[in-house]
Amino acid sequence: MGDVLAGFHAAWEFESDSVLIRYERGIRTPKLFQALGERRVPLEAIEGVTLTPGRRGTVVLRVQPRAGADPLIEAAAGQLKESGDPYRLVLPAERETLAEYYADELRALLTETGKTERYLVAAPEAPLHFKAYDGKASFDGEAVSFRWFWTGASSAKWKAGDQSFPVADLGGVEWRSPEMFEGYLRLLPRDAAPPAVPAVPAAPAVPQADQDPAAVVFGLGYGLVHESLPFAAAVLAAVRERSAGTPVPVPVPAPRRDPADIAERIRHLGELHQQGLVTDEEFSSKKAELLAEL
Repeated sequence: MGDVLAGFHAAWEFESDSVLIRYERGIRTPKLFQALGERRVPLEAIEGVTLTPGRRGTVVLRVQPRAGADPLIEAAAGQLKESGDPYRLVLPAERETLAEYYADELRALLTETGKTERYLVAAPEAPLHFKAYDGKASFDGEAVSFRWFWTGASSAKWKAGDQSFPVADLGGVEWRSPEMFEGYLRLLPRDAAPPAVPAVPAAPAVPQADQDPAAVVFGLGYGLVHESLPFAAAVLAAVRERSAGTPVPVPVPAPRRDPADIAERIRHLGELHQQGLVTDEEFSSKKAELLAEL
């Protein structure tokens, strides 16, 4: 093999051991594809190939990744729209015969099925960050940090303060698409199994995302799929590597805060105190923490 099949928004290069998917850049290309850039999918990560009719004179060539092979798909948990599926190649109908040829050639090379023991498709590389509605999420490869926005964060999150979660303390990630109702990104502690996409409201024992310091909430223009999903996939991959015993470098200490930022946060904390949302003890304690960051 080694040939290239170009379609709308992407081109697939068929190699002896993998499929290299290069996504186009352009205003009509889904932003998730642009964010991914390109992905190499080993043949051992694929368990099936389909070719089906598409819309408006097109055909769709799709490879089916094995369960557990791709952290992006695992993080998405079935929430991606069809048009945002990175494993679909849409082609003009006149290329159906050519697409069928490549589909048959690819099927002949597939030998693996079932759930994989490790990720076979590389996750997006850190550092990564995005803006949620109530804070900024950052991941440097070693730890996830949440820095709250005073305009959006709840008093519960302000009381808890900015958060940092070392990968070693995490067990997974729960991503609920911003294109669905009440989207969010929640970090799960070690030994907690990642839940399925909730079809009903979370149990009372689980805090709502806007009250949970281990979660950031999305909103209109915040936590967009092409920003928050690659972020979630990168964290998942790091957690899996850590649990497998892969050595991880010691994190570099965070730089000291901007004094103006500290002053603004203390001012907002004072407003919460005056409104009775923060006790005298909580106000004094949190103010001391902020001053210590100078």
